[in-house]
Amino acid sequence: MDLRRSPELWRFAALVAIFVTSGLVITYLVLPPPPDDGPKPPPVLRVAEVPVPAGGDVVANALDLVRRYATGEIRIVLPDGSARALRRNDLGVEINRVRLAEFVREALRPESALRRAHERKDEDAPLDIPIPLLLDSERAISKLLDLKVELDAPAVDAYVDLEAKQLRPEKIGYRLDVYGTLARIDAALRAGEDTAQASVETIAPKLVAEQLGNVKFDQVLGYFETRYATGGKSKERTYNLRLAASKLDGVVVMPGEIFDFNETVGPRDEAHGYRVAPVIAQGELVDGLGGGTCQISGTLHGAAFFAGLEIVERYPHSRPSYYIKLGLDATVVYPTINYRFRNPFDFPIVLHETVAGGVVRAEILGPSRKLTVTYFRRIDEVIPFEELERPTPKLPEGTRTLAQRGIPGFRTTSSRLVRDGAYGVREKWSDSYPPTTQIIHVGSGPRDLEVKAADDNHPEYVADEYLVV
Repeated sequence: MDLRRSPELWRFAALVAIFVTSGLVITYLVLPPPPDDGPKPPPVLRVAEVPVPAGGDVVANALDLVRRYATGEIRIVLPDGSARALRRNDLGVEINRVRLAEFVREALRPESALRRAHERKDEDAPLDIPIPLLLDSERAISKLLDLKVELDAPAVDAYVDLEAKQLRPEKIGYRLDVYGTLARIDAALRAGEDTAQASVETIAPKLVAEQLGNVKFDQVLGYFETRYATGGKSKERTYNLRLAASKLDGVVVMPGEIFDFNETVGPRDEAHGYRVAPVIAQGELVDGLGGGTCQISGTLHGAAFFAGLEIVERYPHSRPSYYIKLGLDATVVYPTINYRFRNPFDFPIVLHETVAGGVVRAEILGPSRKLTVTYFRRIDEVIPFEELERPTPKLPEGTRTLAQRGIPGFRTTSSRLVRDGAYGVREKWSDSYPPTTQIIHVGSGPRDLEVKAADDNHPEYVADEYLVV
């Protein structure tokens, strides 16, 4: 049947549609609206993973938890997994109360950015309130500098333990980055965390045990000895001698490598264990930290010299030394005046230096190698010393003492002849030693002043005009 040709059917369909629509409207109007749950309750608030009590003043409750956190400890984790605990209040931590109150109000307000961000993340999880702590940089840096002193360690090259005749492995060095660690602590505090990773720079050793697997040290290629005083007055100087020698003993110098005395021995200061003992300064003997180190460098120079090593850098003293011949001394001052030599051989060499029984002995060890080394020295000029009188109230008037014995100055020419079978090499150089002023102390104090004044007990300095060793 064609609906288009039946008006009655069209009218019937329209009436049905009207009745259905009217029924739906009436049903919607008659049925009650769905229940309104109201605003969602705020999430559980936390400070440093501890729930904030909901009753009473929520801001005050949060402040109590922040105070508890601020007085606790934070662990600084080191690269080896160990940790050092520091109290947060020792770092100068302060609470920004105004900012904390703002954070709490934001957490309680449904339409706040803090709440919306939390709901997008996980609306059923607790909401961790940011901890607004202010770090006192000066106090924190002071604490971290103390930690740096404790933790910093230089890299240690692999070396030969000559007493045990064993190869000792290398050690990695560490250097604490104070400002990098401070930034990490600040971030950890703001996040309410109990640990922060220390920012530490690792220092790789230059020489590792794998490089020394075939080191031989059964032969003495060259040696040299000097003597030192062993009396009670020389106790501090002897201590410095042993300390400096210990830094050299067992050091391996690879083929072609340049040995650097200042780099190997390090600073001669109180922080590195050195004591006050006589040193030469501008031609005079005065007390100074690390006195005696030059005897260690001079003795090592003698051993390196007679082992046929290549001397790269060496300086004479500003006055002759009683413990070593003119031309064979080697003065060092950290970090400006250095002593360096190069290993010219195709095999590693091992340094051995000992201090015992009034004798400093240095040896250059390696495999057997027969070299003949001869040292020649000629004094070209002798320069007379001057005499100076210095008044001092520490002596009674009329008293005269020899405070410093004068030593003539010298200009010398030295040479070394190194023979390897029929092959020989000669080197030549000049040294200049200024004269050392003779100083007489003249008393200007009260005549009844009682003091024990002693003359300089060094003997008159003499040197051979021509020397062959």
